Amino acid sequence: MKLALLILAGIVGVIILLVLLTALIGSFLPKEHSATRSVLLHKSPESVYAVARDFESMPKWRSDVRSVSVTTGTAGLVQFREEGRHGAVNYELTEDVPARRMVTRITDTDLGYAGKWTYIFAAEGSNTRITITEDGVVSNVLFRFLSRYAFGHAATVDTYLKSLGKQFGETVTPE
Repeated sequence: MKLALLILAGIVGVIILLVLLTALIGSFLPKEHSATRSVLLHKSPESVYAVARDFESMPKWRSDVRSVSVTTGTAGLVQFREEGRHGAVNYELTEDVPARRMVTRITDTDLGYAGKWTYIFAAEGSNTRITITEDGVVSNVLFRFLSRYAFGHAATVDTYLKSLGKQFGETVTPE
């Protein structure tokens, strides 16, 4: 019985030590990051923009989003709320140049992260290169460590771009 308690105490101690070490390393990492990824789609900029801009339809083609509700904010900006497997996130559309450029930013202040995505829709012949730049801030030191070393700063952008490609019947690899 004493041996089992010692083993359990040792395991708990190691877990606590790992969490503290992760937090310590995370505290030395920069809060801000920028990650840019792009894919080439065999559609016009207008077609790609139309799908990306139709926030309410995102659950149809994004497996990580269950529902989206869209409203107009007090400043007249389009606001939307994504419900996904990790909870809800609120955004606003801060810039919208049809078929050329779009900027969305997180409006929540209590997530442990924040930031914006800048979408660029560039024609390449009859195709479109969509480039998304995530300018993020990760205030939570544990999440900062995980974001940097476990799943990477571009993971959400990559998932989005792969889903967008799939919506157009294409298999894409973000670069």
